[in-house]
Amino acid sequence: MNLLKRVFERNPLLVTIIVSSALSAAVGGAFGFYGATLVGQNAPVSTFKRTIVTSAPVALTDEETKIISAVKRASPAVVSIVATKDLTVIERGVFNPFQDFCDDPFFRQFLGERCDLKSEPPKTRTERRQVSAGTGFIVRSDGLVLTNKHVIDIAGVDLTVITSGGDRFPAGILLKDPERDLAILKIDAVGLLALPLGDSSKLQAGQTVIAIGNALGQFSNTVSRGVISGLSRSIIAQGASGGTEKLDELIQTDAAINPGNSGGPLLNLSGQVIGVNTAVVRGAENIGFAIPINQARKHIEAKL
Repeated sequence: MNLLKRVFERNPLLVTIIVSSALSAAVGGAFGFYGATLVGQNAPVSTFKRTIVTSAPVALTDEETKIISAVKRASPAVVSIVATKDLTVIERGVFNPFQDFCDDPFFRQFLGERCDLKSEPPKTRTERRQVSAGTGFIVRSDGLVLTNKHVIDIAGVDLTVITSGGDRFPAGILLKDPERDLAILKIDAVGLLALPLGDSSKLQAGQTVIAIGNALGQFSNTVSRGVISGLSRSIIAQGASGGTEKLDELIQTDAAINPGNSGGPLLNLSGQVIGVNTAVVRGAENIGFAIPINQARKHIEAKL
């Protein structure tokens, strides 16, 4: 205490500053602790309002609207065509190399469980299996279906038409065009939606087209879009039986025509059928062909 008194007497200003600083620190600490206590007791705190920015939906273009409308109208009339056939299935036999020794008691005592396996020859049985799948479309409300000849021209098969709603109908063959890859089937049904036919003589390169089909035999009513790449094309097409066929006056398109799409419709933006999808060029990108609908019109009209 005497030391503090002597320091104060010699330098009162310094002692005043030190004492003031100490008091300020003590008071500030006390108020800080009190404030923290209030916050811990759910004292009001500032809140920030989050704003989520959303953009307005993008309007469809006129072409997109036409494509969607055409697909909605046409899809119920597009069918899958499945070909099934009774096939002989060979089941593997069983061979025990120790079988001959197992009949001898001397060897049997050493072979033990190896003798429990009995040799059996291979067995055969008949099993119905799907051998192909394609597409077709309804052209008359009482069950007339147009498709490709190569989709149904398989010996000994039974044909089933499956609608977009999952209904299954046995199908009979009414016509197979010997010069063009076209066929007409008939199913026992009425009140079906039939696709309107357009005029393939008025097509132009660059025109937008839509293909619908049973892609890969698995994905029914698959939609692809493209343009007409060329007209009056000629190709040599290979059929399912391995033979070849020359097809003329075809529509070339870059709309994807996958395996299984054969026999499906090629539509214009009005939803009219202007072609029957039939072939693709393997190893190329988006080079497909369709038979002009005017080539099929005479067959359809002959069955009316």
